[in-house]
Amino acid sequence: MNIHEFQAKEILKRFGVVVPRGIVASTPEAAKAAALELGGGVCVVKAQIHAGGRGKGGGVKVVKNADEAAARARDMLGKNLVTHQTGPEGRQVRRVLVEQGLNIARELYLAMVLDRAQSRVTVICASEGGVEIEAVAENHPEKILKEAIDPVIGLAAFQCRRVALALGIPAELTGKFVAVMQGLYRAFEECDASLAEINPLIITKEGQVMALDAKMNFDSNAFFRQKDILALRDLDEEDPREVEASKYDLSYISLDGNIACMVNGAGLAMATMDIIKLCGGEPANFLDVGGGADKEKVAQAFRILLADSRVRGVLINIFGGIMRCDVLAQGVVDAARELHITVPLVVRMQGTNVEQGRKILADSGLTIITAETMSDAAEKIVTAVKERF
Repeated sequence: MNIHEFQAKEILKRFGVVVPRGIVASTPEAAKAAALELGGGVCVVKAQIHAGGRGKGGGVKVVKNADEAAARARDMLGKNLVTHQTGPEGRQVRRVLVEQGLNIARELYLAMVLDRAQSRVTVICASEGGVEIEAVAENHPEKILKEAIDPVIGLAAFQCRRVALALGIPAELTGKFVAVMQGLYRAFEECDASLAEINPLIITKEGQVMALDAKMNFDSNAFFRQKDILALRDLDEEDPREVEASKYDLSYISLDGNIACMVNGAGLAMATMDIIKLCGGEPANFLDVGGGADKEKVAQAFRILLADSRVRGVLINIFGGIMRCDVLAQGVVDAARELHITVPLVVRMQGTNVEQGRKILADSGLTIITAETMSDAAEKIVTAVKERF
């Protein structure tokens, strides 16, 4: 789960990370009032969406006074902001963050991520901040520093000082830098984050070390103990189909293709998407209904797939273990009848009660294409879509 910049900064403040003074506004009038409350001088108006690259897309504007803050907010609010992370459709801006202007002397990059290769939280930092870290890694890999954290002792002070020295932090500011690093680590650990990023981390001309921007992502598996974090979820920023899927405990991610997939098991789902591409098609989604899905859950999954207007065909690939093939088949038939499916449908089933499942499909009177193997199923759905559309 992602959250907005202003929400991430509120979390970081709780852990001792210094952030600029800022006020969230959802109208131009509120933005003007916020600018006046911040002193009425130079401030920054920042669009709040779940995507990076806002500055390049016109979503971050430095203004000189409150009237200009209102004007820039009016330009952003209610409009779609397009960045390299939103896709061409962009994201609607529903609120802006009006933030105090600062005298920036230097910009750095600092983040905590999970290094799955080492099974450890790792600090990633760079002497260049305010730009995409991927670009720095590609063009200047020598500027990327990493520090793995021992899960027993946590982030040690000597590691923070070593990073500060490598980044060339002045001695008189090392203590402040160490406090930011340790606060960021505590926020990452205690909030069950999967990413905690400050880009840029700035040093001001007055000697402050502050998080000018912040981004945090969270592990949804920990929400049972992170109710406060879950309350920060903004459904307006998520794909409606993904939101609907989460209500039924379905693992669904929307993609850009036109062949919808329904599979049980994440590994099988990934393999199914791969083989569709191998056969010349493009998957429209990742959908794992899980091993214990019942008829109702299958039917809901089918409805979510067909709610995507781009879908031109559906491939169902199920290995019946805990979930029986006859249960799957009945769910598919019920949903197909209710929704009056008009696109090609290919079903490949193996496992428990597979013969009963195939009989249900055959007796349904629906135009359902069956397949024995994954490759056979993929070839049939790709061919059917190409011939139909």
